[in-house]
Amino acid sequence: MPNPSDLPWTATSSGLSVTIRLTPKGGRDALDGIETLSDGRPVLKARVRAAPTEGEANAALVLLLAKTLDVPRRTVTVAAGETSRIKRIAIEGDGAALAARLEKLVTDL
Repeated sequence: MPNPSDLPWTATSSGLSVTIRLTPKGGRDALDGIETLSDGRPVLKARVRAAPTEGEANAALVLLLAKTLDVPRRTVTVAAGETSRIKRIAIEGDGAALAARLEKLVTDL
């Protein structure tokens, strides 16, 4: 099991907080594993087909995460970084279960 400080997500009292590096117009909607930024922060890499205009890429990211984690779309929100490539996503629910599901998905990539 990886060191929790090497993971781009943390369980919170209301669910899970995930740091994501989003690539809009990425050719497909997919999660691409974990990457470490130049400042040492881990991020979950994601790509979506949508363009970064009028919130389309953010909406596509929310939908991708909801489908991937099998949670209702309304429980996934962009908590920070709406206009940035680096975003913090809040996912409501059982944080430990969501973290375990995300970790399994990432290790299967």
